[in-house]
Amino acid sequence: MNCLQARQRFFAEIQQPEEQIDLAKAALYIAQEEYPELEVEEYLNALDTMAAEVLERLPQERYPLKVIQTLNHYLYEDLGFQGNKNNYYDPKNSYFNEVINRRTGIPITLSLVYLELCKRIDFPMVGIGMPGHFLIRPDFEDAGIYVDAFNQGEILFDEDCAARLTQVYQQPIPMQPEFLAAVTPRQFLGRMLINLKVIYLNQGNIEQALGVIERILLLFPDSLNEKRDRGILYYNLARWREARQDLENYLEILPMAQDAAIIRQILDQMSQNM
Repeated sequence: MNCLQARQRFFAEIQQPEEQIDLAKAALYIAQEEYPELEVEEYLNALDTMAAEVLERLPQERYPLKVIQTLNHYLYEDLGFQGNKNNYYDPKNSYFNEVINRRTGIPITLSLVYLELCKRIDFPMVGIGMPGHFLIRPDFEDAGIYVDAFNQGEILFDEDCAARLTQVYQQPIPMQPEFLAAVTPRQFLGRMLINLKVIYLNQGNIEQALGVIERILLLFPDSLNEKRDRGILYYNLARWREARQDLENYLEILPMAQDAAIIRQILDQMSQNM
């Protein structure tokens, strides 16, 4: 599988209606660009096997808390899944195949393992894109509980989520209703990719960061911030024509943007190099 084929498969998956997007497949197509030998079906089968083992462990009365307790015992005690607190910004934590192989990851990728097992045992849950941390919750009205897949499946209530937010930002953050809203599949994948983008940018890995931005723009083609960032990366790679196109487009739509002066300075510098 080459990168182009993986990109095409990712694009085809996200072109489907929102409710039909298969998050596991899409996440594995993302990983396939980094791991060309990755066999998607192998990992989908692994998830099927894990779900079958959970079903065998479920009690006859499937109350939500009992199901969650069973999942937690299986994932964190039997299989040893854990949050990677020692090397949180390792890119491997954002690649779904590596998370399954190494049984370690960050909140959103561990949440994806959890969500995929829940889907297969007919216990639907949804992702919750809280700022700075990712949670999941049962997908029924007034569930009132959340699961922190990064912290051994800890069960949280609204007050706990507010406390977790304060912990993440190390200062009191007023809880807003939208912080606990469910995310769509495209939003889920976008957040996964943005995490990876930030990691690669912090590592100075421009080429890989650019590849991630290109996939974010497949999800959200009108994102001006991503086009601006792509233009800056093109500039760093001396791809002047593509950089100018993105950055001029950004200024045309947002001439009064806070970073407009910096973008104009970059464009001036490019003019001297062209």
